[in-house]
Amino acid sequence: MACAAVFSSLRRRKSPLLGAFYTPSDLSGPALVETLQTMSSGILANSHPPHHQISFQRRNTRSLLRKIEVFSLLFDSFKDSNDDDDLLPSSAVLCLKELYILIYRSKILLDYCSQSSRLWLLLQNPALSGHFHDLNQEFSTLLDVFPLDDIRKSLSDEVCEHIDLLRRQSRRLRLFVDANDEDLRGRIFSFIDQLDHGGRPCKSDLREVFVVSLGISDAKSCRAEIEFLEEQLYNQEDDVDPTVLNGVIALARYCRFLLFGFDEEVIDVKGGRFKRSTGRRMRGYNKTSDCHSDEEEEKEAIAVPKDFCCPISLDLMRDPVIVSTGQTYDRASIVRWMEEGHSTCPNSGQTLTHHRLVPNRTLRSLISQWCAAHDVPYEPPDDAPSEATLTASMSRAAVEANRATVELLVNQLEGGSETAKTAAARELRLLAKTGKENRVCIAEAGAIPLLRGMLSSRNPVIQENSVTAMLNLSIHDKNKVLIMEEKDCLRFIVGVLRHGWVTEARENAAATLFSLSAVHDYKKRIADEPGALEALADLLKDGSSRGKKDAVTAMFNLSTHAGSCARMVDSGAVSALVGALATDGVAEEAAGALALLVRQPLAAASVGKEEKAVHNLVGLMRRGSPRGKENAVAALLELCRSGGSAVTERVVRAPALGGLLQTLLFTGTKRARRKAASLARVCQRCEYTVLTAAMQWSGGDRSRVSSNFGADVSVVPMAISVPVL
Repeated sequence: MACAAVFSSLRRRKSPLLGAFYTPSDLSGPALVETLQTMSSGILANSHPPHHQISFQRRNTRSLLRKIEVFSLLFDSFKDSNDDDDLLPSSAVLCLKELYILIYRSKILLDYCSQSSRLWLLLQNPALSGHFHDLNQEFSTLLDVFPLDDIRKSLSDEVCEHIDLLRRQSRRLRLFVDANDEDLRGRIFSFIDQLDHGGRPCKSDLREVFVVSLGISDAKSCRAEIEFLEEQLYNQEDDVDPTVLNGVIALARYCRFLLFGFDEEVIDVKGGRFKRSTGRRMRGYNKTSDCHSDEEEEKEAIAVPKDFCCPISLDLMRDPVIVSTGQTYDRASIVRWMEEGHSTCPNSGQTLTHHRLVPNRTLRSLISQWCAAHDVPYEPPDDAPSEATLTASMSRAAVEANRATVELLVNQLEGGSETAKTAAARELRLLAKTGKENRVCIAEAGAIPLLRGMLSSRNPVIQENSVTAMLNLSIHDKNKVLIMEEKDCLRFIVGVLRHGWVTEARENAAATLFSLSAVHDYKKRIADEPGALEALADLLKDGSSRGKKDAVTAMFNLSTHAGSCARMVDSGAVSALVGALATDGVAEEAAGALALLVRQPLAAASVGKEEKAVHNLVGLMRRGSPRGKENAVAALLELCRSGGSAVTERVVRAPALGGLLQTLLFTGTKRARRKAASLARVCQRCEYTVLTAAMQWSGGDRSRVSSNFGADVSVVPMAISVPVL
């Protein structure tokens, strides 16, 4: 028990009850009573289960449910009396409307408690107690002004007695914070403090708190706790100090492996995803690989709420985002829609004023909760939570807890079962995704040599998680050195790129090469690795959208080293880059890579032999983004400078080039305007040279020039006013 003043500073700044609540304007009299009775009955019906399963706030929950039960008797009595609307005094109708708001808020608070994780409820214990107390005070105020005497004749004596008793009890109720819950909360903080000072909590103490007191009894429930807390951290609700929340997440992750081991989760071999052991199916989402008849599938189907499905793909949204019109789509679907050149909202048909995508975190949280409730596997997008969010307030306690977790994981990589190795590789992949400290401690624990050995695993899940962990580790510059110096590590990464079991593994191998090639000294070494550039070229030609992006960015990095040019030509990478110029999403990077490569005559000659090279570059000047146009004109300029007169003449003859250059001179970026001016001068000189040669051949007779060279000599009018830049 504590006074309200003590907890006023602990109250959540963003409450589950935050917002304005109104009674529907069309509700009054019998309709209002009917709605109130339905709402209160629904709350009471759901109180067993799930509200009786609320881990904390039991006393406050029981007190609130008792109030709703008494009001339910009141509503039943009103219905049984069969009084007309005009027999209810206006003061009673006004109180009933206010009661509608309070009961609705009660439902929200009870649902919030029943759907939250145990650790989150424990961290929020004082704040939630304050919310229950606030509601009780408002109920008490309403009961004080409720005109019971005016409507007593419409009610039974028993109901009137219940209302009078509830009124007296509400006046006496004070803020209640369960002392046992606070002691348990204090023990969690003591573990955090112990980690903060470099120590490690005792395994038996952790088991007593997490298993016995909190009821987190297996790996599945512990993982659910971690995912819920990470969602709260991602949402940045200011509910709990993010430093504390980061520490609790790290502690829970440590307990997940220390207390429950590595063999309690079923692995879906396709794609490396963890899933719950269940055979149920969901429409549009295949959870198992078992063979079922259509009738069996229909019986086992789970209907996905319409609001959770993307209007474009009609599938469950994995990463819902909001576009400028306010509509919500799955990120992958709307990005594909915009990359195809659409500028309108698919649902409303309105013009998209911008292409910024705002994450719909509320909807994603609801989808996550629905999936958990229906045993549907749901993995949040790779970019969520973001690294900046998760590491902005990484405490020493979180670092130490993660270090302890890494030691357990690396031990399993070295000597665990295949299932344990799979779980360990996946967790290292997730840890390496966030924070320099995590990447450093994983490398220091000796994970890189072990992950290298797992790159050649015949288990698709182990391979994918291992190469993705390697990718995430390579973000830290010092780890790049460790990876490149590890014997055969580069060869194994290229092996995954060439022969990986799943698409995701090949794509992440390409991204790893891109990350490693950020060090200039490694670019030539990567380019010279047998099969590396050939595999990147194949991925750029035939890969998925993401795969093409990974491949072209890696090739762009490699092209910045002059010594890579010969290998780029011999491997077919230059040809693949030319073909990529016509593919939205990778054309910009492809043009940028070509602009660097064609500075050398060998690459310029190779590009000049490609029939579609000039055509695709000019097309990018027409349809590309400002950066794409800049790269395209730069590539054409360097091609003319290094490719010889024959290639230059092909560029000059390109249809509409003159008009595109004229437009770029006035609307392009500063670099694009400079390159366009230079290219215009090159074209003018070439046109003059061709025209002069033709005049000499014809003996000065312009009519013979027109009849014999018309299409070749004057296709592109280069009378361009070139500004001084």
